[in-house]
Parts: sequence; structure tokens; C-alpha cells
Amino acid sequence: MAVEIRELECFLVLADELHFGRTAERLYLSQSRVSQLLQSLERRIGGPLFERTSRRVALTPLGKEFLTSLRPAYAALERVVGDAREYAANVKGKLRIGFQGAANDTVLGAVAKFQSHHPDCLIDVCELPLNDPFGAVRRGDVDAAVVMLPMAEDDLVLGPVFSRQQQTLTVGSGHRLASRSSIDAEELAEETLIAIAGPAPGYWRQAQAPTQTPAGALIHRGPDVRTLQEGLSLIAAGRGGMLVCRPTAERNQHWDGIVSIPLTGVPESALGLVWRRGEDTPALKSFADQLRLK
Repeated sequence: MAVEIRELECFLVLADELHFGRTAERLYLSQSRVSQLLQSLERRIGGPLFERTSRRVALTPLGKEFLTSLRPAYAALERVVGDAREYAANVKGKLRIGFQGAANDTVLGAVAKFQSHHPDCLIDVCELPLNDPFGAVRRGDVDAAVVMLPMAEDDLVLGPVFSRQQQTLTVGSGHRLASRSSIDAEELAEETLIAIAGPAPGYWRQAQAPTQTPAGALIHRGPDVRTLQEGLSLIAAGRGGMLVCRPTAERNQHWDGIVSIPLTGVPESALGLVWRRGEDTPALKSFADQLRLK
């Protein structure tokens, strides 16, 4: 039967005091509750730990043996719990966060809020390749990454999802759709979309550059790129279009020769925080909480 911590604590205090009244006072319990805890522990062990008379309380030989073994084990347990409590309460060290593209206001706001709450933990941020959203997390180069979704990796955890945005079709200014105020996803039929090269998984690349419309019409696959800048260069050269979320399109509207048109009929783009399964440290949990509040 599993031994309860409260029973062990009661035994240790009574072994020190050898007096039920003083033991009850130290534990803020009644004397009857102290007796109940002790009796329960003795039933679990299978023998008496104390000799009790009207005049004295003394350890039995079994009780002395048990006390000798228990004291260091209980002290070690207290240290483990204390260390864990201190670690959880005092987030220190460094937290490395990667992100694809430019860190948006949501991410930067979460970084600032985290830093104000945990001044002893420094956040390092770094840009991740557009075509490899999960590699840096897997290698341990970063503790977590803000990536474009979807994410369906068994060894990674998807935390808060945020920054849901309408998609746009970004094309060259001479494209047949360039003058439109909006377009539907079915109008992508027979168009060419610039694709993102590996090592990103296939389902992720398919989401960024689909090869079919929602109704199943063919969308041609264009050249592969590794960065957004490569893609924008090919768009300006008339090699195809790209699906780009609205904020990214707005940040790059200074590019000559390209336009971005709101696109309906496709899922919104979204960002998510991902990390290695089983490695959600107190610092990482706190940062994820800040993202959820945004």
C-alpha cells in the first residue's frame, strides 16, 4: 500500500518530540488525528513503531530502524521538492525562440512581457529558414519556434495558435488578376504557384502552395524557393504567384512590380509556437502563456 507523506511527517515529528501533545501542536493537528496517522502507518508497515504508556512514548526497535532509514530519504525528498519549487518560481537562464520571417507585434509583445516578469531569464530570438520550420527545434538550436501552420509532427508539441490572417495572392503587376480587388480560390485553377523547397514536410509545403483548388481543379507547381525574398523576386519576374498572409504582404508592398490581392475560399494563415515533446520548461510555459494572452 502507498505510504502517505503526512504519515511519514507525523512519525518524524513524534520521533523528535516523543510526546503526542507537542507533536499535534507542531503539525497543527489534534492529538486524535496524530494517533490515527501513526496507526495507519503502523498498519502499512506491519508492526508497532512506538511503545506508548501513560507516562512515556518511546521508539520500538522497529521504529528506531525505520527512523534511521527514513530521515535521509525524507530530507532528500524535501530538497527535490524545494529545488523544483524554486526553479518554477524563479525562471532564470536563457530562452531561445526562433521565428519564420519577421517577428510580428504579437511575438515581440510576448517577449517584452516575459522579460518584464522574468528579468533573470534572457530571451534570444533568431530567424528560421522559410523552408525548414521544424529543423532548428529538433536540433536543439532553439527551445521553441514560432512557425507557419499546419504542424503535424509526432515529436513536437503545438502550443498557442495566434495571428490568424486572411491569405492574399501575391503576383506580378502584369498578371491577369493583378487589377482585381479580391479573388476566390477556384480562380487559381491553371495558375502557377511558386513552391517552397524542402526539408519542410510535404503536407506543410502543400498548405503553403496547394496543387489543387478546393473543388479539385489543377494548380500548376512553379519553381521552388527557400526564402520569401527569392519568391518575391520570381513573382516580380512573372514566374508565378505565392500565397502570402495579409501582414506579410503589407510589409513587402514596397517591392516594385508586385501586388497582393485578398483571397477567399482558403483557410486563414496562422502561426503557432512549437517545441520538443517533454521539454516544456517553466520558462517556456511562461512564454507560451504570454502568447495566449495576446
